[in-house]
Amino acid sequence: MSMANAFSREDFERLDETEHSLIARREKVLGPAYRLFYEKPLHLVRGDGVFLYDSAGEKYLDAYNNVASLGHCHPRVVEAITKQTAILNTHTRYLHEGIVDYAETLTATFPETLSQVMFTCTGSEANDLAFRIARFVTGGTGIIATELAYHGLTSAVAEFSPSLGESVTLGPHVRTIPAPDSYRYSPDEVMEKFGRDVRAAIVDLKRHGIKPAMLITDTIFSSDGIFAGPNGFLKPAVDAIHEAGGVFIADEVQPGFGRTGETMWGFERHGVSPDMVTVGKPMGNGYPMAGIVLRPEVIAEFGPRARYFNTFGGNPVAAAAGKAVLDTIRIEGLQQNALEVGRYLMEGLRSLSHPAIGDVRGSGLFIGIEIIGEPATKRPDAALTTRIVNSLRDRRILISASGPNANILKIRPPLVFSRANADMLLEALDQVLKTA
Repeated sequence: MSMANAFSREDFERLDETEHSLIARREKVLGPAYRLFYEKPLHLVRGDGVFLYDSAGEKYLDAYNNVASLGHCHPRVVEAITKQTAILNTHTRYLHEGIVDYAETLTATFPETLSQVMFTCTGSEANDLAFRIARFVTGGTGIIATELAYHGLTSAVAEFSPSLGESVTLGPHVRTIPAPDSYRYSPDEVMEKFGRDVRAAIVDLKRHGIKPAMLITDTIFSSDGIFAGPNGFLKPAVDAIHEAGGVFIADEVQPGFGRTGETMWGFERHGVSPDMVTVGKPMGNGYPMAGIVLRPEVIAEFGPRARYFNTFGGNPVAAAAGKAVLDTIRIEGLQQNALEVGRYLMEGLRSLSHPAIGDVRGSGLFIGIEIIGEPATKRPDAALTTRIVNSLRDRRILISASGPNANILKIRPPLVFSRANADMLLEALDQVLKTA
C-alpha cells in the first residue's frame, strides 16, 4: 500500500523557516516513526465543534476526525471530565458507581446477548485482549483478517494488521483475505465471495496444522477502502468461522457509536451476532478509553482463570467521559443526524459530474469516494487522489485517503456535521475536481 496522505522529505523543502524548525525539533525528540498528514502539515492549536484552528488563526472544516466523534471540545464531555477529575480518579479495584453506571449504559446499546464489558485504554489493547480470549475459548491460534486491515499496534495485534506495511511481519498463524469490493462485484458476488474466501482461509489454516481461533473485521472496512454494503454480506463469513469452532470479533473502533446512521453498531447492519465487539477512539470523544463488549459465556472461564487487570481501563474519569458521549448521542439525536446528513452528503457527491469519481459508497457519516484514472478499466489513480486531498487542505477542508491503492477519499466527520457543513465540503470538492 502507498502511504496515503503522508508528508515527505520532498515536501519539507517547500516549507518556511518556522515550519522547518518545528518539524526538526519534532523529529529530533520523537524519532523517525511518527508521520504527519498533508504536503504542508498543519500546526493546530484549538478545536471547536467541526472546526480546527491553526497557529495563524485560520479555520479548517474537519471532515475526517473520528476521535472527537461529537466534535472537538464538546462542552458536555469537557464538563464531565473536569468535574470527575476534581473529585477522584483511581483504578478499578475499588467500587465506584460511575463505572457501573457507564457499563450498564454502554451494554444497553447492544443486543441482549452482548451484556458484559471489559475496559482498556486503547483499541489496540482491546483487540489484544480479544485475541487472548479467543485463543483461550477455542484452543486455536489461527486468525483471519482482511488484506489491508488495521486493528492495532501491540506486538500480537500488529501481526494481523497488514496496513502497517511490509516491514511489519504478519504472524504465521494469520491468513488475509480480500476486502468485499462492492465497486467491482455485484451484491450477490460480494456476499458469496467473502464467505468463500473465509472458508478457503480456514481450510488453509487447518492444512498447516493451525486451528482457527477468530475472524476479525472492521465492519465498514475502513483501511481496506470503506465497504459498507450490501447489508447482510457478512453473514456467510461469520457462519463459516462459527462452523470451524472459531469466534467472530467485530472491530467497531471506527464504525461504531452511531456513525453508520442506520444502526448504533456496524455489525447490526449485517444481521450477525458477534462473540466479541471491540470499541475505542470515539468512546470518550478524545479521552483515551476502549474495551470489549462480549457474550458472558465467552468470558465465563477466562475471567476466573486468566488474570486480567488494566490500571486505568474504565477509570472514573473515563467512565464520566464515556457516559457523556452516550448521553450526547441520545440527547442530540446524533445517530439520526449521521443518517440524514450522510444521505444528503452522498447524494451531493454522486451528483458531482467528474470522470475521476468511480464510486461513492458508505453509510451515515462514513463515506469513501473511489478516484479512478480510466472509467472503462476502473484503474485507481493515487496521484490524483493525493492532489485532491492536499488541494482541499489548501481550501481549509480536511479529509484523508485510504485503500490498497491509496485512491479512496476518506470522509469521516464528527457526528455533529450539518447540511451546511456538507455544502462547504461539496462546493470545495467540486472546485478542486474542476481544476485537478
